[in-house]
Amino acid sequence: MQTQFPPEALADPAMAASEGVIRKCVHCGFCTATCPTYVLLGDENDSPRGRIYLIKDMLENQRKPGRETVKHVDRCLSCLACMTTCPSGVNYMHLVDHARAYIHEHYKRPWHERATRRLLALVLPYPGRMRLALEWAPLGRPLVPLMKRVKVLRPLAAMLELAPARVPAPAPAIPVRVAGAKARVALLQGCAEPVLSPEVRAATLRLLERAGCEVVFARGEGCCGALVHHMGRDADALAAARRNVDAWMAEIEGEGLDAVIVTTSGCGTTIKDYGHMLRTDPTYAEKAARVSALAMDVSAFLAKHGLPAATPRGLTVAYHPPCSLQHGQKVTEAPKRLLAEAGYVVRLPAEAHLCCGSAGTYNILQSELADQLGARKAERLAALEVDVIATGNVGCAVQIARHSGLPVVHTIELLDWATGGPRPQSLKHLPQE
Repeated sequence: MQTQFPPEALADPAMAASEGVIRKCVHCGFCTATCPTYVLLGDENDSPRGRIYLIKDMLENQRKPGRETVKHVDRCLSCLACMTTCPSGVNYMHLVDHARAYIHEHYKRPWHERATRRLLALVLPYPGRMRLALEWAPLGRPLVPLMKRVKVLRPLAAMLELAPARVPAPAPAIPVRVAGAKARVALLQGCAEPVLSPEVRAATLRLLERAGCEVVFARGEGCCGALVHHMGRDADALAAARRNVDAWMAEIEGEGLDAVIVTTSGCGTTIKDYGHMLRTDPTYAEKAARVSALAMDVSAFLAKHGLPAATPRGLTVAYHPPCSLQHGQKVTEAPKRLLAEAGYVVRLPAEAHLCCGSAGTYNILQSELADQLGARKAERLAALEVDVIATGNVGCAVQIARHSGLPVVHTIELLDWATGGPRPQSLKHLPQE
């Protein structure tokens, strides 16, 4: 795509990077076939190609974002299916991230949107605040039908509908010490996952210990920054990245790390991008690149280092590949292969490349589109006639469980069970083997 960015604009590294991305687009339109919002809406402006035109016009002319441009950029899930499809190597992720940061800086949203986004940024990245909010959620749930009728309150209604009926008890983060360990790894503690699904961390620790790995938790680590990053809050995201780089570098330079293990694939995609996010920071660029190189999804790590001996459990599993894992990190075969090695029959749904509609805060900020995608995904999964759905991202698990009557677990819970761990709580209804 031809561009005409003024030289003074290209002096900004972020603008120069976006110009390079835009120039790679050849208008082929392959991306439209795999874009969830285009599939639903059929609007060119809700396809990656259409959004690239809108973003180009906004950035190239250093234009104040218009409401229409903001609407279509907001509707993007950042599922990155377009990047898997694109034959020209367009890095749409970096372009849309820059566009969101530009919009956050130059566009004044209506007061209710600003308030909602500020609330999400103040609560979701902090486990203590999130737990407190979820514990209070039942008080507001009777008001959901009324709130849905008022446009400005729909995001709050979506939050209340997504909240679990009961907040699970927290699981302690206890390091794993193994004599003669095969590998020493840091496990991302995360923010949403330990509140919503503490059993995932417990299963991961058990499984990594069986695999002969020493597991540590880095002091000072916090939210990876993905949630605020995708809302365009660049300063908050970079602060989170720097804090985590400092925490993991202390371990790397201390006793050393073989990997930074991540169990929430959305977080993993962001951490693997720290090197790009901090590329212009002279203090952090090299360290961030080093951390990004060590970041691995837990399934990719186990596929590389080996799964402990497993006992087949006789279940048929529908595997839902999270967008952030299959498109963002290009990890496609490892989870399926591990489940098969553990003795499960694995089935993949039709339209496995399409997003379930979770996408970080998308199912709150764009709840109507997210509900359509969630129902569509649940229908494709139900057609497989399976015992359980497995996925590798807590957001996907919450979204799919809301639309499906089948139990939904993290892939690691099934692998833990097959290799000697307890049966996942959501599968207690199944006959004992």
